[in-house]
Amino acid sequence: MNDHPGPWAQLSAGLPDEAFDTDGLLTKRVLRAYALAVLAPRPGERLWDLGAGTGSIGIEWCRLHSDNTAIAVERDSERAARITTNATNLQVAGQLAVRVGDVASLFAKLPAPDAVFVGGGVEDQVLQDCWAALGRNGRLVAHSVTADSDTVLLEAYRRWGGELSRIGVEVAEPIGRFTGLRPLRSVTSWAATKH
Repeated sequence: MNDHPGPWAQLSAGLPDEAFDTDGLLTKRVLRAYALAVLAPRPGERLWDLGAGTGSIGIEWCRLHSDNTAIAVERDSERAARITTNATNLQVAGQLAVRVGDVASLFAKLPAPDAVFVGGGVEDQVLQDCWAALGRNGRLVAHSVTADSDTVLLEAYRRWGGELSRIGVEVAEPIGRFTGLRPLRSVTSWAATKH
């Protein structure tokens, strides 16, 4: 019997970061679990994962229910190929489609989403287009790590309401013969439901 069945065996969101092949552009485990909690996936829903990087949000969305689907949009072709590899490795290749290109140029070609995650550089026009694409009870979640994008999320919060949060995480690491906690880059998260 295998005592360690692999990272794909868990039934909850927040796979270990090591489960993904990445060049470093990855929504970290704690932030991914938080994002999926506020995206609130329901069976049979479609997610747009915009600025997908490693594809971790879309992949975990699909893993939560076999009827869920996601479209990962990534402008970098190498990262897009890596998303496909990750989807195959984590057994959701049939549920996740990858589109290579700029988000703005692909909007009209994508089927309507039930939820959207924006993880790359957050721009006001992208958020407006996402909001317009969502139907009633659609959810929009965006993460920011820059002051510029934080300003965009503050404006979105003022415009559409929702929940604006700053998330700080610290991880243990050795300091000589002791252990200390090193802060990771803080992330601003905005989440809203369209009524």
